[in-house]
Amino acid sequence: MQLTLSRDKEASARSLRWAAILAILLATAAAYQGSYGGPFIYDDHSWITWNPAIRHLWPVSGIFAQARGSAVYGRPVLSLSLAVNYAVSGLSPWSYHAANTGIHMLAALALFGVVRRTLAFLPAAFPAEGDRTMPAFAVALLWAVHPLQTEAVTYVAQRAESLMGLFYLLTLYCFIRGLGSRKAREWHLLALLSCLLGMGVKQVMVTAPFMVLVHDRTFAAGTFMNALRLRWRLYLGLACTWFPLLGLSAGMSDFGVGFALGYTWWTYGLTECWVVVHYIFLALWPHPLVFDYGTDVVTSVHQTIPWALALLIIAGAGFAAFLRRTAIGFAAVWFFAILSPSSSIIPVAFEPMAESRMYLPLAAVAAVAVAAVWSVLGKRSLPLFLAAALALGIVTHGRNSDYRSDVSIWADTVSRRPSNPRAHLALGSSLALQERNEEAAKQFEATLAIDPGDFQARRNLGLALYHMGRIDEALAEYRSIAQPNPDSAPLHYDMALALDRAGRTDEAIGEYGKALAIDPADPEARNNLGSALYRKDRVADAAIQYGIALALKPDSAQIHFNLGMAVARMGGREKAAAQYREAIRLDPGYAEAHVNLGGVLADSGDDAGAIAEYEEALRIRPGYALAREDLAELKARGAR
Repeated sequence: MQLTLSRDKEASARSLRWAAILAILLATAAAYQGSYGGPFIYDDHSWITWNPAIRHLWPVSGIFAQARGSAVYGRPVLSLSLAVNYAVSGLSPWSYHAANTGIHMLAALALFGVVRRTLAFLPAAFPAEGDRTMPAFAVALLWAVHPLQTEAVTYVAQRAESLMGLFYLLTLYCFIRGLGSRKAREWHLLALLSCLLGMGVKQVMVTAPFMVLVHDRTFAAGTFMNALRLRWRLYLGLACTWFPLLGLSAGMSDFGVGFALGYTWWTYGLTECWVVVHYIFLALWPHPLVFDYGTDVVTSVHQTIPWALALLIIAGAGFAAFLRRTAIGFAAVWFFAILSPSSSIIPVAFEPMAESRMYLPLAAVAAVAVAAVWSVLGKRSLPLFLAAALALGIVTHGRNSDYRSDVSIWADTVSRRPSNPRAHLALGSSLALQERNEEAAKQFEATLAIDPGDFQARRNLGLALYHMGRIDEALAEYRSIAQPNPDSAPLHYDMALALDRAGRTDEAIGEYGKALAIDPADPEARNNLGSALYRKDRVADAAIQYGIALALKPDSAQIHFNLGMAVARMGGREKAAAQYREAIRLDPGYAEAHVNLGGVLADSGDDAGAIAEYEEALRIRPGYALAREDLAELKARGAR
């Protein structure tokens, strides 16, 4: 009878555990259901769209050997995950979003396992497995559906945070599973592997070996020395994972990390006092959420005194709890240790604050909140946790709608942070891509009102004015930044386009030449220079430029067409026909190429071929007057 009751309890606990797992997965899927259709935004393009290293899964060395300065340099495991996505869906974002959500789900389950097994070290408070499942479920559920996680999950480029978080939690989970297990060696080898993989995702993983040791000291060994004595081989292995991280971290200054980047350690430290307190506020009340907080830092001690005092009180209480070897103390160390690489005195120059950095630290806040409520209400607190999870999930679902486009996320950011020039610039650039040039120009002007020296904003304003037909104003913007930026090939190119459109062809040719002197491998500048020379009747020179452009970009139908026009004027009919045919092969709907090929064929006496080309041009573009006139003339000539 006793054995039957024991088995019934085990079965009940197992059912409860699986029900919790299913609920976590379903709730997370529901909260992020609206994220799969979102496009790539902002850094997603440098990580994915413009990253040739992820285009092939084999050889793997090509994925891992990212060029220094690449967006995923020093993060080979992250790069491999993106390459797998590219193999699945190319540049279609759905699989990247699905993978991000899947990673987050696995991380939530790992957190559930970590908390549940950690509570087993507190038998007085949680004597039975069922007693441990419910609070662990509450922590993992609230963490998984919390709106603060949206940046790390919905924004593909922040996979670095969530994937690192998964390996971080797996490292701790496998360590805990190994304690007292007959398969301790196997579990601890898995912990080492997880830790090593995490080091290949993001540098914040550097704190994982330390947190394993802190967990051991708090819940199992009793002291740091005892933990090291009992499991010295494990800690030696974990410490060895730092060595590959050191190699992967070379050149972090390229990403705006470190000193000598215009920030002092103390101004950054003062700023982070406010940042960390604000992180805690957002964990408790996630509004408003901001995609980009800008680069401003606090420069006055007076400004930061309230935040520093608040942080000192929180950190002091956490340290006191840590000294007493309590679970709250472990949560406090978890929170501050994981934030320390980005929220201490080492500047992350271009991003002092980012909500994605709270991905793992949020688990500590959730755990403390659940512990506080559980200590008062016990199992009666479950409906309260479910209601909180429902509310958080609804907010998360709504927040995901802000990621539906570049314009929507940056418009939201500008509304939250109107003093952020980078947000105005990004919103303007997104609007310009949609050819909403008047709106874009206003955003570039807003950027310049905050930061008059922003080169990119002034150049983009010039481009918006150019597309609006305000050529003189565009040229004025370009000239205002030309003297301090004489080596900018794109700026010279933009000036050439404006001058060309204004009919000042000789000046345009000069600007194209300056652009190409700086960047000789720009096919568009070569092609446009060729067109300017062609209009000045310098046909041979134009043909040379087209030829170079074609060598740089052989799959351009337009360049083939332009070269065909040049060689036709020089009497090379057969060569011209070959260029027109290649243009048509690359772009079968190129009506102008069909008409010009028809003209060459007519001049060569192939009337039937010419008629076929003119008719094809009219099929593509029924209102094409030149094609209709040439066809009529050719038929009339045949009738005579």
